[in-house]
Amino acid sequence: MLKSRIRLISIAIICFALLLFMKLYMLQVVKSDIYRQKADRQYQKPSTDFNRGTIFFTQKDGVQISAASLKTGFILAIKPNLVKAGGAEEIFNKISAFIPDLDRDDFIAKANKANDPYEEIRKRVDQETGEKISKLKLPGVMLYQDKWRYYPGGTLASNVLGFMGYKGDEFAGRYGLERTYDDVLSRKQSNAYANFFVETFSNIKKTVIDGEALEGDIITTIEPKTQAYVEEMITKISSQYSSERTGAIIMNPQTGDIYAMGLNPSFDPNDLKNVKDTALFRNDLVESVYEMGSIMKPLTMSAGIDLGAVNSQTTYNDTGSATFNKKTISNFDKKGRGVITLQCALARSLNTGFAYVEQRIGNQAFGSYFAKYGFGNKTGIDLPNEASGLISNILPPRNIDIEYVTASFGQGISVTPIEVIHAFSAIANGGVMVKPRLVKEISHKIGTSKKIPVQFNDRVIKEDTALEVVNMMVNNFDTTLKSGLYKNPNYSIGVKTGTAQMVRGGSGYADNIHLHSFIGFLPAYNPQFLVFIYTINPRGVSYSSDTLAMPFIELTKFLISYYQVAPDRALGGQGIEGVGTSSSSVIPGGMGKSAPLNKTPPNGNNCTP
Repeated sequence: MLKSRIRLISIAIICFALLLFMKLYMLQVVKSDIYRQKADRQYQKPSTDFNRGTIFFTQKDGVQISAASLKTGFILAIKPNLVKAGGAEEIFNKISAFIPDLDRDDFIAKANKANDPYEEIRKRVDQETGEKISKLKLPGVMLYQDKWRYYPGGTLASNVLGFMGYKGDEFAGRYGLERTYDDVLSRKQSNAYANFFVETFSNIKKTVIDGEALEGDIITTIEPKTQAYVEEMITKISSQYSSERTGAIIMNPQTGDIYAMGLNPSFDPNDLKNVKDTALFRNDLVESVYEMGSIMKPLTMSAGIDLGAVNSQTTYNDTGSATFNKKTISNFDKKGRGVITLQCALARSLNTGFAYVEQRIGNQAFGSYFAKYGFGNKTGIDLPNEASGLISNILPPRNIDIEYVTASFGQGISVTPIEVIHAFSAIANGGVMVKPRLVKEISHKIGTSKKIPVQFNDRVIKEDTALEVVNMMVNNFDTTLKSGLYKNPNYSIGVKTGTAQMVRGGSGYADNIHLHSFIGFLPAYNPQFLVFIYTINPRGVSYSSDTLAMPFIELTKFLISYYQVAPDRALGGQGIEGVGTSSSSVIPGGMGKSAPLNKTPPNGNNCTP
């Protein structure tokens, strides 16, 4: 009995000691910065302490660099009751030498409030400037140490990162990752003067298990140099063609890691006061839906091949147009080319060819495949306000031929850019889609970390189907895009362009207003990079092959050089088994191979131009 009591008392003492140790660890290590900041404060200053976790970019070598952090500086304030009569002007002149844009009239008005004990003059005064002002020892001028959210890259990935903002009295993440991971990044305030034992025993669960265990930093998949290149690229596109909005995504189709996601125009989260249109805060790559046009044709082809209804060498009679439900669809040039292959139809982007494929598939089966590609459902990407595509017109009980036919070439249904890249991961990834992601790890403040796993969807199409469509898209790059002038003898690259009419004013398509889109991946048979680019209403050009082909070609050169991608072709364009990319495949059942041995994609130029 005595031994049992001693054992029980010993266990209780050990538990108590562990609890004290954990609490001291939280106070001295995890929350040390909060209490240090409190100690630096002057209590007559009305303020709320601010602390928040860091968001990191990940360089290609795995090194993490800060994307959103805290910057330390000062709040400049004045105590008017300590300013001598007539002394406000002199104080202003001395301070404005270090803060040139300081408003004189506002400063003088605040400094002359004779009995006022506190007036705030300027927030976010940097450390160097604050120290210079402090050395002046001006009467009534006070500097209070402060912290604020800082984005070292300025506009870099701003639509991904988001920013901090007020909603009522609550200051929290309002857009982007700042909002999605607000519960991780935010820091719950502790009372530095509460009774240690009372706080410990009154809420053990909160102290040890709940909130503090969640708090931490987030590590993103964004590669900063790749992001910077993409933002420069889309800025040039918008500038050259006076586009309304241009955006791009680069994703690894084997892991879902997004290396770059950018929009133009954009904003600087460090300087929100100059943003005149809050629509810039939206991430249209995730939050907006569009009719994408011909980049959807490989997905239609995938469904047809997967069902055994067609293949790349299936022929049909292209008359230049076709009528369904008393409505006529036609090719971009309204010309017919006679009996041609579907490879030719894809190479020349002929609408009649994909109307033919859809009819061979059948409406119900066609709609089923587009639903399996994820259209109409959110991808689950870790960004707020994700929209889902609008494809109800090609799902039961709807069964109107013309609606299914137009969907086969990317009109009449609306999808988000992130849905597009999600769907195309099935083609690039051997038939299996992968969930897009922006955060790959959470580093908890208490010293632990949580890896975010790669998430695959169920198989959507057969591996052989994916391989045949990849062959067709490689043919597009090698022989059709820019007349094949940029075929790369060392790398296989698959592409498809798209040009879609846009609905404006609530009904009907607007004349001469189009969305240009582009999808591509490389190296095509074991791709590390899946690229989507779009631009809205570019002026003075007709097709995306004019606006987006050369930016994509230059982008492939950058990616190959920067990531030192190993060739997957021998000179002359034929693949060699065993010569793969610089990373091995991680896809379940995917292709994970180099360009097929002694096999070149079927020729798409054997039809009338």
